[in-house]
Amino acid sequence: MKTKTLRPDKVNVITLGCSKNLVDSENIITQLKANDYEVKHDANEEANIVIVNTCGFIDLAKEESVNTILDYADRKTKGEIDKLYVTGCLSQRYKDNLEEQIPEVDDYFGTMELPGLLNRLEADYKHDLIGERFITTPEHYAYLKISEGCNRTCSFCAIPLMRGKHISRPIEELVKQAEHFASNGVKELMLIAQELTYYGLDLYKERTLPKLLEALSAVEGIRWIRLHYAYPSKFPRDIFDVMAEQPKVCNYLDIPLQHGSDAVLFRMRRQITRAETEDLIRYARQRVPGIAIRTTFLVGYPGETEEEFEELCDFVRDMRFERLGVFQYSHEEDTSAHKVEDDIPAEVKAQRANRLMEIQQEISLELNEERVGRTLDVLIDRKDNDMYVGRTEFDSPDVDNEVLIPAKDVYLRTGDMVKVKITGATEYDLEGEIA
Repeated sequence: MKTKTLRPDKVNVITLGCSKNLVDSENIITQLKANDYEVKHDANEEANIVIVNTCGFIDLAKEESVNTILDYADRKTKGEIDKLYVTGCLSQRYKDNLEEQIPEVDDYFGTMELPGLLNRLEADYKHDLIGERFITTPEHYAYLKISEGCNRTCSFCAIPLMRGKHISRPIEELVKQAEHFASNGVKELMLIAQELTYYGLDLYKERTLPKLLEALSAVEGIRWIRLHYAYPSKFPRDIFDVMAEQPKVCNYLDIPLQHGSDAVLFRMRRQITRAETEDLIRYARQRVPGIAIRTTFLVGYPGETEEEFEELCDFVRDMRFERLGVFQYSHEEDTSAHKVEDDIPAEVKAQRANRLMEIQQEISLELNEERVGRTLDVLIDRKDNDMYVGRTEFDSPDVDNEVLIPAKDVYLRTGDMVKVKITGATEYDLEGEIA
C-alpha cells in the first residue's frame, strides 16, 4: 500500500463567502495549475492537500468558516489528508487566535498573501498569468474584480480590516482579462469590488468606472456587463449615461442602501440621507427606464427603534425595489459600532428581517406580473429535469429571479442567449416559452 508521502499531490480549494472570495480562489487555482498541480474546486473527491478560503464578514459566515476548518482538521488528524492551509478574510482577521485554537492547520494566510501560500506549496507565483484566470462558474459568465479593499468608514463593517485600503486594477489589465474570458466563451461579466464607484480615484485621480465600462463594452464576444456593490453617497451619475447608451451594460445596479431612516443612516456613517437616496433612485429610473435596482438592508442596528424600522418599511414601499435582500446586524469587533451596546434581541432582528421581506415579496410579485406578455432576452444557465433555467439582464446568478422554460420540444445549450415570451410569474421567478 502506498504511504502518504508517495501519493501524488491533489489540491482541493474550498471557497466560503462572497463572489470576491470566489475570484481569489480562482486565482489560487490558476497559479497552482500553472505549477502542474492537479486542482479541484469544492470537490467531494479525494485530495491530499486542502486549502480553505474563508469568510469573516458576519457571525454566521465566521461560524461556517470555523466549522469547515475544524472538519478538515479532523480529517487531517485521521490521516485522510496530508496538508491543510487556510486563507481569506477570517484568516486575515483572526490569524493569531486560529493558530492557537486550531494548531492542526499547517499555515494561515491573509487575503493578500497568495505568493506566500504558493511558496508553502513549493509553487512559483507566475506574473505572466496576469489577465488569465481559471473560472469555476459556468463557462458563459465570470466575475471580474476591478479593485480590492475599501476606503469607506461604515460603522458596522469590518471589511476594511480584512481587505485593506482601496486599490484599483488598471483599465488595460481588466480589458486583457475580459478578452481572455471572451476567447474562452464567457458572454457575461459581473463587475465586483468592495465599492465599485470609487474605482479609479487612486490610479487616475478621478472616478473612472464609466471609462472602464466603455473599454469593456468594446471587447468582442461579451454580451452583458453587470454592476455589483456600488455605494450611493457621491454616486457618479455618468454611469447611468453609459448604461443608457451602451447596450452591453445591463440595466441593472446592485447598490446596498442599508437603511431608510436618516437617524440610523447617520449612526451607520453612511454619508447620505434618505432624501438624497430617493433622488438618486428616481434619477436612475428616469435616465435608464426599466432599470432593475438590487439593494440590501441591515436591520437590528444598535438603537434601531420600532419607529426607525417603520421608516425603513415605508422607504421600501415607496421605492419599490426590483430586488432586495436583508441582513441582520452582526456585532463586529474593532468596528466603531462595536463600542455601543448590541441592544436589539436576536428574535427582534429576525422578526424585522421577515417583516421587510414580506413587504418585498408583494412588490416582487407585482413587478414580475408586469413582465407577463413581454419578450425578453434570456441567458440559459442550466437544465433542471424538464426545465431550462435562465436569467434576464435584470437578474444576477444565485441571488435574483430565474426564468423557467419547458424543455419539451426545444433544444437549448448552456450559454445560449434566446428570446423568451413571459407567460407566468411568481414572487421570485418568471415562466416563459421560446418566442
